[in-house]
Amino acid sequence: MLNKTLFTAQQVRDNEALAAKNSHCDLFTLMQRAGEAVYKQWQLFDAQHTLVIVGHGNNAGDGYVVARLIMQSGKKVTVCAAEPEKTLKGDAAKAQQLWIEAGGVVSHFTKDALNECDIVIDALLGTGLNSAVRDNFANIINAVNNSGKPVISIDIPSGIEANTGQPLGCAVQATSTVTFVGIKQGLTTTAGKQYSGKLVFDDLAIGDAFTCIAQSSGTLININSFKGIATRAINSHKGSHGKLLCVGGNQGTAGAIRLSSEAALRTGAGMVRVYTHESSITPISIGRPELMVSSNNLHQALEWASCVVIGPGLGQDEWAQQTFDEVMQYCQNNKMPLVIDADALNLLAKQASSYVLEQCVLTPHPGEASRLLSVSTSDIESDRFNYARLCAKRYNATCVLKGAGTLIDNAQHTWVCEDGNPALAVGGSGDVLTGIIGALLAQGLTIDEAARYGVTLHAKAGDIASERDGQRGMLPSDLFAIVRELVNKVT
Repeated sequence: MLNKTLFTAQQVRDNEALAAKNSHCDLFTLMQRAGEAVYKQWQLFDAQHTLVIVGHGNNAGDGYVVARLIMQSGKKVTVCAAEPEKTLKGDAAKAQQLWIEAGGVVSHFTKDALNECDIVIDALLGTGLNSAVRDNFANIINAVNNSGKPVISIDIPSGIEANTGQPLGCAVQATSTVTFVGIKQGLTTTAGKQYSGKLVFDDLAIGDAFTCIAQSSGTLININSFKGIATRAINSHKGSHGKLLCVGGNQGTAGAIRLSSEAALRTGAGMVRVYTHESSITPISIGRPELMVSSNNLHQALEWASCVVIGPGLGQDEWAQQTFDEVMQYCQNNKMPLVIDADALNLLAKQASSYVLEQCVLTPHPGEASRLLSVSTSDIESDRFNYARLCAKRYNATCVLKGAGTLIDNAQHTWVCEDGNPALAVGGSGDVLTGIIGALLAQGLTIDEAARYGVTLHAKAGDIASERDGQRGMLPSDLFAIVRELVNKVT
């Protein structure tokens, strides 16, 4: 399984010195390697004049190293400091001194310097930032963002909180970010993912030693992290591949459960049955005769099923409440694998104490997660790792917290999906994801496997659709054929 490990900033700070020692190098050697890693990325831009903006921590030291490398390559480079009068310490001071001895100078930041360059290297603020960016730094950050120049950020975009990915007042919008030793978890989700641009990781040749001593905070996954589903037996039949019951589609919202149920078929569920409001039977059935659709005998449908999806288009009226209660009671009593989405999450939030969940996946977007946890949506987005874990613990479930860098948390471990793009930010996209996860459960994957693989299948399908036809105008149903392609690939 191919994956990348995530860490908090504190885990990196606490363990990199020992990892370096165990790898027979010192911290200044690490600083030089960091500068070389940024220099490699800089070479991709073919810049004639580079502006390196430095603060006064180790991040600045990395900046001085890369500035010296650029100078030695024969290209023009200017170094501007946010606070030139500030005395640097330790390895950062050593790197600055080597820059000066090589003939470099350190200037005050000016907009003229910014206007004259082709590219900016951001070495202002590192991972230690934990309060709002001060005005003098904020002014520089805003000027860089307004310049439209490409930016390479060193280790983290200046202004981003390394663990949550949230900007502390303001932050550099990087074109690419080169992060070192361990991938900081905040760079992989929500605002941190946006501000980082292309994320490049370099372990500075101490990765093996570091991962031996540092406890990870999560794992970054993508479609290549999975081997796919095993080839089907020649003598298999429709019952061999699961019986999925999809519950939802109140009056006027038939489309949501239709998307989920058809996505389940395209992901390989052997049989898919839909329990829906009587007014939704015809809209769901038209054009997809492979779906079995009914509006009565819910108990019989539950007895037939091997797993259940509930929520898309369910609503919150009396019919929805009665349907929700019957499904939840049955699944609880019979330990039936269950995926809960959309309005079923909102109903669950109102009566969480009524049910003891087992074998369950919750798929909230931030608004639904806020209701599940009785906090604001902004609270959820400001600390996604923490709230995904709280949701998983509170409901004894695997939580899929949707968004840029979707998180999957089972209360013991966190995974972050690096696939996906804004094309998926369209109504109905989540309904498709729910159907995909349900189909994987029906085919025998565990709760965690179905959640992780389902998220990456959905996200990668969105990437492929976007590459083919652009981000705007993608319909969730456009994913069906692509998901089918992906789920049939066995690596």
